[in-house]
Amino acid sequence: MGPVGTVAVRDGGAALPGGFWAAVRVWLEKPQVANRRLCGAAIDAEGTVLLGEGEEGFPCLTAVPGGGREEGAAELGRLWREVSGHLPPSLTARGRRGSELRAVLRTLLPRARPAGPPAPPAKELVVQDVYSGTATFLPLEKNKEGKYQIKKCNIYQIQLTHIKDKEWSVSIVAPSSEDWFSDGITYPKLAWLGNELLPKLAKWSVEQKHSEFRSTLSFISIAKYSKVYQELKEKYKEMVKVWPEVTDPEKFVYEDVAIATYLLILWEEERKEKGLAKKQSFVDLGCGNGLLVHILSNEGHSGRGIDVRRRKIWDMYGPETHLEESSIMPGDSHLFPDTDWLIGNHSDELTPWIPVIAARKYSRRQSKKTQYREYLDFVAEVGSVCGFHVEEDCLRIPSTKRVCLIGKNRTYPATECALIDNQITRYIHNRQTCAVVTCDRGVGFNHKDCSDDVCKEAASELPENEMETAGRIWMPGFQPREKVEQIRNCAALPRDFVDDVVLKVANLLLNAVPQKSCSNTHSGNMNTWNQGESLSLREVAEHLNKETLKRLKSEYGGLQTLLKNNHQVFEVLNGRVHIRDWRKKKPSRKTKPEVKRCLSAEAYKTRLCWFFIHHPDGCALPTESCPYAHGTEELRQSQTIKKKKHIQ
Repeated sequence: MGPVGTVAVRDGGAALPGGFWAAVRVWLEKPQVANRRLCGAAIDAEGTVLLGEGEEGFPCLTAVPGGGREEGAAELGRLWREVSGHLPPSLTARGRRGSELRAVLRTLLPRARPAGPPAPPAKELVVQDVYSGTATFLPLEKNKEGKYQIKKCNIYQIQLTHIKDKEWSVSIVAPSSEDWFSDGITYPKLAWLGNELLPKLAKWSVEQKHSEFRSTLSFISIAKYSKVYQELKEKYKEMVKVWPEVTDPEKFVYEDVAIATYLLILWEEERKEKGLAKKQSFVDLGCGNGLLVHILSNEGHSGRGIDVRRRKIWDMYGPETHLEESSIMPGDSHLFPDTDWLIGNHSDELTPWIPVIAARKYSRRQSKKTQYREYLDFVAEVGSVCGFHVEEDCLRIPSTKRVCLIGKNRTYPATECALIDNQITRYIHNRQTCAVVTCDRGVGFNHKDCSDDVCKEAASELPENEMETAGRIWMPGFQPREKVEQIRNCAALPRDFVDDVVLKVANLLLNAVPQKSCSNTHSGNMNTWNQGESLSLREVAEHLNKETLKRLKSEYGGLQTLLKNNHQVFEVLNGRVHIRDWRKKKPSRKTKPEVKRCLSAEAYKTRLCWFFIHHPDGCALPTESCPYAHGTEELRQSQTIKKKKHIQ
């Protein structure tokens, strides 16, 4: 074993050594954040190893199951007995009787490959020694008798060393290259440990970031999730090719596949826990494109989706997928008493009402916080008031809003339904009387509660007959989304208004001092092309009049959205606005889908070049290289038909 690399770190905020073990935990549970060829890791079991002589001369193991699985703990115990005789001497030191090691059994889960069979999962035994500041990763393989043994290759160790005062170092030691086998997936090349993993571990060790959300997929088996997700992704991949909506097919198809995977596994576990034979039924409130409903129905769960607007793709699913175009008002007419689960994937303004609907259908059946965090806490509070054990998990989907709230169990017996319903009614009344609530799609949620005394006073003033009849319309002022949603992404602003703002901002950047100029050598011309200066969005806004800013404020994203929409002229990076230089082509991160390549070709020379007309130095590109027309004589008629945008 020799050093692969060492990174010096300085502890500026008492993060170490705790931060080091937090970094190791990230690598244990979420290796995909460093190794993109993995989709995750499943912690099968973990336990404490007491250093000292046992009856058979081995350290004693007290196994604690990971994820509540007793069989995982038993497997860890058997595994330790099998391999403990072959562990590195540093992990079985007899001179530290009474000290503890932490043993973790994990399974590494490779991502599916574009071609060929998927790589098999790989098991590792990880031994953490807090006393010496080391985490040793031991690859496992089965011998002819089916028992696990430690592989002779690919053993590596992460080390934390205290140098002096606040100076520390994080190192990785590993065998020589002859004893390291790289499969390019589970185990990258040896240099990867030093060049990629080590800097990340060092960075994580001193980061004092505490996530306000749970780790991804904390309620279900990651190994099972990976398997089912790949199966469903393969089964429904054709949807990407025939997607008729204007939204990104890859994002929405695979996002709904991921959500369906999560629900299918969660529901399977619920059937096991409660001894249910029949698959759960569901209603998806605000179902959008309906793909989630389609997948769940295809997988054997009876259900339907409801949305205020019909989508074109609904006609493609067939009669087995039940989708309804309808508005939902929180009230007795929308209780769904014969449904097991209510889903709110794109439910927007209905989201806080889902626990209320679920609770009342049951009774008739038998800060320093971010706005998003505050909104989630509010919805969880509503669920608790409605008598649910509210649990939180994070989905593995390509979205910034990945948190899901789950209410599987209730806090009260069926005999107390009337009491809970009374409690719900008072809660709704209090929030109407004592709260200023604003909920705007795409903006977030904000509410200001009154003091407890005022709320109690308001609750005491609720008339008894209102308690009895509040089940008609629960909140008369509730406003569902309109069937045709107003476009507020600056796309519907008058063209002359947009052109005027674009010209003002461009001149502001071009006339800023000092100016940046770049040599333009097209056709032998050595003139310089003015790139202008970069300004922050705030600095740009200060140069626009109040009427312009007021008009932009009513649009989602305001000034930034308008500038990003005009990407021919501007580039907005990290809150700063730049004049776009079309000579600096960015390498594409991945090959564009065929449909996007076709759209790019069809759009060629169908719009006038802004720089050719307005820039004092003209366009930086020659006419044959510029995708925009240098004059009306170059204009081509657009071959694309503009589609009406459907809001997802």
